[in-house]
Amino acid sequence: MKKNYYLLMVAFLTSFLGFSQAILPTSYSFTTTTLPTGWSTVGTTSYAASGNTAPAMKFDSSGDLLTIDFASAPGNLTYYLAGNSFAGGTFVVEESSDNTNWTTLHSHTTPPAGTYTLFTDVPNANSRHIRFNYVTKVTGNIGLDDVAIAVGAATPAQEINIKNGTTTIVSNGNFGTSSSVGVMSPISFTIENLGTVNSLTISTITISGTNASDYVVGSQPTTIAANSTGTLVINFTPGAAGSRPGIISIANNDADENPYVIHIDGVGGSYATEPTVQPTNLVFSNVKSYRFTGSYTAANGVDGYVILRKKGSPITDVPADGTVYMRGDAIGSSQVVNSGTMLNFTPNNIVANTGYYFAVFSYNGSGNFRNYLTTSPLTGNVTTLGSMMTAGMYNSLSTSSSTFMTDLSALVNPHTAHFYSSYGTLMIPLFEARDTTGDQRVVTCVYSGENKVYSEPFDWTTEGFSREHTYCHNWMPTNPADNPERPEYDDYHHLFPTNQNDANAIRSNYPLGVVVTPTYTYLGCKLGLDANGHQVFEPRDEHKGDAARAIMYAAICYNGIDGFNWKLRNPISSSIAYGEDQAVLKQWHFQDPPSNWEISRNDFIDSLQHNRNPFIDSINYVCYVDFSQMTYKALGCSSSASLDEELMTNFAIYPVPSREVVYIQVNGTMINEYTIYDMQGRVVTSSSNFESKVLTIPTNSYKSGSYMITVTTPYGRVTKKMIIE
Repeated sequence: MKKNYYLLMVAFLTSFLGFSQAILPTSYSFTTTTLPTGWSTVGTTSYAASGNTAPAMKFDSSGDLLTIDFASAPGNLTYYLAGNSFAGGTFVVEESSDNTNWTTLHSHTTPPAGTYTLFTDVPNANSRHIRFNYVTKVTGNIGLDDVAIAVGAATPAQEINIKNGTTTIVSNGNFGTSSSVGVMSPISFTIENLGTVNSLTISTITISGTNASDYVVGSQPTTIAANSTGTLVINFTPGAAGSRPGIISIANNDADENPYVIHIDGVGGSYATEPTVQPTNLVFSNVKSYRFTGSYTAANGVDGYVILRKKGSPITDVPADGTVYMRGDAIGSSQVVNSGTMLNFTPNNIVANTGYYFAVFSYNGSGNFRNYLTTSPLTGNVTTLGSMMTAGMYNSLSTSSSTFMTDLSALVNPHTAHFYSSYGTLMIPLFEARDTTGDQRVVTCVYSGENKVYSEPFDWTTEGFSREHTYCHNWMPTNPADNPERPEYDDYHHLFPTNQNDANAIRSNYPLGVVVTPTYTYLGCKLGLDANGHQVFEPRDEHKGDAARAIMYAAICYNGIDGFNWKLRNPISSSIAYGEDQAVLKQWHFQDPPSNWEISRNDFIDSLQHNRNPFIDSINYVCYVDFSQMTYKALGCSSSASLDEELMTNFAIYPVPSREVVYIQVNGTMINEYTIYDMQGRVVTSSSNFESKVLTIPTNSYKSGSYMITVTTPYGRVTKKMIIE
């Protein structure tokens, strides 16, 4: 019988990185978050109060997967399945012999509604992989529970399998070991015959490879009876320090694994041989405000690379020999982007108007044998874009027009809606989450500032987080808007990750406001009475402007749709007569203007929904909307002082100090002209009659020192100091 495996990576210490497979029979009822050996998921979450016996596994987005990999012929596959508000989609059970080519075992287009029902499917005897795949979601979710795969029919023919200890080393897999130079160390392998009738014959064992002479067969079996084992001993005596690879080829009478090949990653002494060359040609492509891709050309004869990143300045940190780094690990002031054989990378936690520096180091060896080339790494840097709003997007708007509000609404609605449940597969992994140590990730509660560390995939129930509607669902004139889901319920512009019990549930449906008398606090947020004696919720300072713009966005986006008015003065419940105070929101909007993170988030959501939050793009638009009634406010903001202040706040100069080039931006608007003065007031250079979101000014010809730069925007002029180094 043929066995199929994934491509293996190199070994750790005296172990190997093998393919993790379940031993049949195997089953799982989803009562813990620790999956059995051989089971893996993508995007699924937990149904805490649902299932044949709760909990169950929840598939709530297209592409959600549960995969089971196993080592022998399967028997019947049984599982309980239910559809929850499911309509129009496709959920399939698939099988594969090679984990590449999949065939449908059972297609569910009309699963039992709300009632968990037992299904039994019969996989092919050659299959070694089963997966449950939410291929296409239209509406609703799938609940899966009590999955089991029975043992298949026994195999009479001889079938070879080789282990070191309790772990299988697949044919053409790798095994790592070490010994002092000149000192013989025996390596013991167990050869299994998984057949139930015929004997397995081992005819010859040959050793080849660069350092074949370091390896000698100590002892070997010749015949292994059915359901029995034998022991193979290879004596390893490294002839020199560093990498000493060899290839063991075991001739046998297995029909499809003759010969059985093991690649030995032997090391003499402490470390593998240090590489002599670094990769070359680091380039950056697809540069946006929230993402970019780096790629480079491989170095010849090395095992892999570790990639470091740092924000704002070149990298001086180096990796330590004998250490295997994982994504998110810290090396000094730098962070590991990835470690392995990849030649391209897409780092996360990328924000607008920011410079990122990278260094790529070659290494040889695995585990504690790893040896890095730490001199002259491949380096490069990239600066992300500022706001990516389409040039001229708002040109059709006029704040002096009585149709300003309806014109603005028409720019942001209609748009492409994504499911509320898809936030966990779109926003969390692709934007909200960032790497942290040990290949883990972290998501921040926007209300409190709590950092939740987790291992992928993110599970809302397990982590105790929720997707908070900043414009509360209860406030919406269309409430309930979740069955079926309406765009206002699904809109990512006003959805954010929050701690469910300690922040979201406490906020409940209360308006946001300034708490004078707190009754509850959690990290950076609090609940209590404002100056008017109203119960309000106050988020941490860093999120106040973001939350204000999210609420005002929802109001302008959906106002008038189906005849509904989204004014903020609506009572929050039948017993509470007050609503959200727009004065608070506008104050927060100007005090906490759009950050580079919020600009990036606006751009990223635009890539998903194809619409933008205009109050992030243009900070002055809020002046012309009376959100308490959702009417046009012709006079705009009563004072120009706040606008001048916000122009200064949004005036960004990067880097400080500048060397070869300086970038100038006023977030949320365009620059039409600029003038640079020296400290004696003399004009150094100027330019006008253009429109640019980001100025790029070469400074090679400038003398070191301080200068003043004045830029002109459609909202006025602003001046700031810049320093040339």
